[in-house]
Amino acid sequence: MCLSIPSKVVKISDDQTMCTVDTMGVQRNANLMMMEDGDVCLGDYVLLHIGFVMNKIDEEEALSSIDTYKEILEHMNNEERQRAILEDDECESRGQKYAEEIKR
Repeated sequence: MCLSIPSKVVKISDDQTMCTVDTMGVQRNANLMMMEDGDVCLGDYVLLHIGFVMNKIDEEEALSSIDTYKEILEHMNNEERQRAILEDDECESRGQKYAEEIKR
């Protein structure tokens, strides 16, 4: 199962098709093809699904959600945290493969 954790946009590619987001200290690339041109700006919080930015989220709501995720992580043991990270990485990998296929 993929969870959409609010992520802050820290970089946008020159052609505005990709961005780099920071998700609780982890940076990763995300595809902007599902958004209208110019909808996403540096500093915006967004929600991702399988490597695609799906929508923007209000900063206050994003920070509140991040606090909730941090509370959840505090209650997880190390093995549960690792499993959650691996599942998230698998979702992202599937999304990147899909993005590459539709570019062809």
